[in-house]
Parts: sequence; C-alpha cells; structure tokens
Amino acid sequence: MATPQSTPLSSHAPMGTLTKGTVSPQRPVPAHIERPNYVGLEAPPEYTGEDVYDAATVERIRRAAQLAADAMVATSQLIRPGVTTEELDAYAHQYLTDRGAYPSCLSYRAFPKAICTSVNEVICHGIPDTTVLTEGDIVNLDITAFIDGVHGDHNRTFYVGEVDEESRLLVERTEEAMMRAIRAVKPGRPINVIGRAIESYAKRFGYGVVREFIGHGVGKAFHTGLVIPHFDAAPNHARLMEPGMVFTIEPMLTLGTRHWDMWEDGWTAVTRDRKRTAQFEHTLVVTDDGAEILTLPSGA
Repeated sequence: MATPQSTPLSSHAPMGTLTKGTVSPQRPVPAHIERPNYVGLEAPPEYTGEDVYDAATVERIRRAAQLAADAMVATSQLIRPGVTTEELDAYAHQYLTDRGAYPSCLSYRAFPKAICTSVNEVICHGIPDTTVLTEGDIVNLDITAFIDGVHGDHNRTFYVGEVDEESRLLVERTEEAMMRAIRAVKPGRPINVIGRAIESYAKRFGYGVVREFIGHGVGKAFHTGLVIPHFDAAPNHARLMEPGMVFTIEPMLTLGTRHWDMWEDGWTAVTRDRKRTAQFEHTLVVTDDGAEILTLPSGA
C-alpha cells in the first residue's frame, strides 16, 4: 500500500529530471538456489506450456507470489529521503535469497539487478543504482520471486516522504484502476475487458494509459506469451478467461502523454514529456466466479 500522507508539499507534480546513476556489480545468488531457465542466456527459451494450471501448481505460484509480496512489504519500509535505489535492491535481493528464492529479474535478458526501481517519470524497468530518493518523489518497486519452479510477480508505487496532490491522486487512481480491472475478471469473459476497465477509468482524469508494456501470463515462465493489454484492445485479445488461468494485471498511468522514450541501457522507459507515472501489479488466478489475488503478503 502506498505510504499514508499528511499535508502535500504542493498541488502540482514537478517535471522529471532523472539521470542515470552508477550501477554496482551483479550480486551473487547462493549455488543451492534453483535458477530459472533463462539465466545465462540472451533471451528466455520459448514457453510452449499452458496458462491454465491445476490446483497444485496454483498453490506453488501462490507461495512464490506471497513471498514477492512479503519482500515488497519489507523492502518498502526502507523508502525515505536519502536512500538509494541500490540499497532497496540489495535488501530485496538478500530477503529473497535468504528464503530460498531466486530474484526473477536478475539475469532476465541480462537485467543486472534483483528488482526494478522506477522513479517519478520512469514508467517501468528502472535499474537500481546510486540514484538518491528525495522528498516528494514517487518510486515503484517491481519484485518477482522464483521458487519451486514458478514465479510470482508484484509491483507497487510508493511515496517518498510527503508528495504533491497531483502525484498522490495519480498513485491512488492507478491502484484503483488495477483493482477495477481485477474485479472485471470472470471466466467466460474476453481478456480485452481488463484493458477496457482500466482505460475507461483513467480517461475520467485525463491520464495517459501506456500500451506497449503489458500484463502477462506468469507461473512456470516469467512471461508465458499470454498478453493482457491495459487499454481497450477490442476486438483483439478476445481469448476467453477460464478457471485456473494465471496472469498479471499491471497498468501504467501517466499525468501526460502515454508515449515514451527508452534510455540507452535498453530497459529504462521514461515518459516522453517527462511527466510522472505510476504503476501497480498483482498476480492473480481466475476462479469459478471471478479472480483471486495471489500476491498478498503473509497474514493479509
């Protein structure tokens, strides 16, 4: 959950001025921890399995997803002015490996860190580095755990200290857009209703809805090939949802344009107008009458 706020600093979000920091060497993972099949490869092997799982596999995914959520809760407690995104990554890396899990982001298509840290105008896939968080920033943490042969994928956007009203509302409404999309999930409905729920809500506030970065099937593969658009993609993406189907919903909303630029690192996507953006993500399973969120922390 985003950090509670008192009086905002101002009513308007500042424009982005983020620059790339220094990335430290890749941290090791203990040898006894199982690696995903893409580690050491330029690209993951093609996934040819299903996106609908039996109950036993869903329980394995639930364990990975819950661990990712627990890591999120623990790591987010470090967020404050003066902390670097590198420090957040180091903590999450240790948290997961101490519990026998592999940080799924690490070495996925050569990504160098355990988690993604996306600050202010970064839409997604920010690489943790020496960037120092400052009062009024917003930062998204994207944490995925791999354990017992499956992945659980989760992200949330947090406030750094007190933030302006425009940023606060963007964060709150992005989470609400995700929850509305989850409530739209039901067996027999086409996948494209998910993006329709997100875009129709976001349009009420004039937010941009990023299209190119998507929700996806997850479980036995980090990304299975199942595409979950966050905009109204009808009549495309009309595959019907069915019980046991597992995927993520992870909308990215912006205060301005939905268009973006990519840094030369090949990962960090920033809004083209450098206005702020927020994202939330849950891994869920389709049930007989709706959806169950799997990325909930222990005791939730």
